[in-house]
Amino acid sequence: MFKVISAAKYWDGEVDLLVMGKNTENVAQNAAKIKDVSSVIRFDGDHLEHLLAEDAAKIVEMLSNNYQVILAAHSWFSRNFLPRVAAILNVSLITDVLKIENNNVYTRAIYAGNVHAKIQSKDPIQLLTIHTSLFEVCTKDGGDAKIIKKDTPPATNLTSWKSEKINKSDRPALIDAKIVISGGRSLGSEENFDKVLSPLVDKVGAALGATRSAVDAGYAPNEIQVGQTGVVVAPELYMAVGVSGANQHVYGMKDSRVVVAINNDPDATIFQFADYGLVADLFDAIPEINKLIKE
Repeated sequence: MFKVISAAKYWDGEVDLLVMGKNTENVAQNAAKIKDVSSVIRFDGDHLEHLLAEDAAKIVEMLSNNYQVILAAHSWFSRNFLPRVAAILNVSLITDVLKIENNNVYTRAIYAGNVHAKIQSKDPIQLLTIHTSLFEVCTKDGGDAKIIKKDTPPATNLTSWKSEKINKSDRPALIDAKIVISGGRSLGSEENFDKVLSPLVDKVGAALGATRSAVDAGYAPNEIQVGQTGVVVAPELYMAVGVSGANQHVYGMKDSRVVVAINNDPDATIFQFADYGLVADLFDAIPEINKLIKE
């Protein structure tokens, strides 16, 4: 959110923040303190507790006539509901924007980040998702935005929420972590994934990540997948353990400040993106590194 607000400041005019959900009063009050936010528009309702794409799209459609630019972080949720908004408004959705220029010109990544395309939109409403790792965090306090509570439209009832399973963890979230340690399919099993990586992850206060191949093999849960089809991260330190360096994974971590790769294959693609590389058996290297790190 904070980086999206920074991106929104590129255009002249006021920046409004949309809050949707159930019991959103405290969220709205905290959002109103963010500098450079003019208004917090609040929609509250029981049916928004588990926000569905159809209901979110309907709310954005209601507000769209008042705006020339609508943008969000490039996340699972925005990728779910903003295409619906684009279809309703008959405009293009420009996803994963890396850079914003004058005259509605944008740079975005294609082919898993291997090619950057520069495009221009002439739509009356600019609808974007932002690659947040390339934008600065806005000032989080010092603001005094007004809070506007709107009448919430009824549920669309096109889909319904049934249940959710939340994996609780004391570790930092991937998107916010300063250190991310990710494992690949080379770990060989779910048991090895946890046994080898968890001690190091917990000792340094890192977030645990995984490649798509590790997730597909059942070694790690889907929510910690790093890559084009997972979470995009840009930590201070990214450690790739047993990661080959597939394009879709590299896309999700290539903006990290420092990348360390450990792989027993000296020709592994991941070494091309690493600041530091160790050619070694991960089952020997990770325990040794863990021993060397002081509590």
